Amino acid sequence: KRGVPVTDLEIIGETDHTGTTTHFVPDPEIFSETTEYDYDLLANRVRELAFLTKGVNITIEDKREGQERKNEYHYEGGIKSYVEYLNRSKEVVHEEPIYIEGEKDGITVEVALQYNDSYTSNIYLFTNNINTYEGGTHEAGFKTGLTRVINDYSRKKGLIKENDPN
Repeated sequence: KRGVPVTDLEIIGETDHTGTTTHFVPDPEIFSETTEYDYDLLANRVRELAFLTKGVNITIEDKREGQERKNEYHYEGGIKSYVEYLNRSKEVVHEEPIYIEGEKDGITVEVALQYNDSYTSNIYLFTNNINTYEGGTHEAGFKTGLTRVINDYSRKKGLIKENDPN
């Protein structure tokens, strides 16, 4: 209660599965504005975390009386699966999302993208599983790098002239 575990860690049997189960009941002394949570909002965030953490199983369950429901999420494809999910109702230009993963100096970066026929771009950026929806240098750097690579390729293939602007 109030951030202090109500029981010690319990062994509940033998299994080859691993994981953590967290139960919570919001305390009105801590959560003074509300103790009611929107299940759909939490489920969307849990789904997002399952996409961002490739291969993990995450379950969310609402045990409130009259509101009982449960969703389980697991995506082996990680952010590649996330891009497919985001584009599920769109006409995609290329069937498979482009996916790149790399590490340098202890920093891992994953990129997945897929063009579709819409007129707007949707860019979802995450740092340590936190949505950085306001952008930042990582977004600017990615856009600059992607533009440079596409233009270099286009110039080499004669699709644009050497002196055409980027």
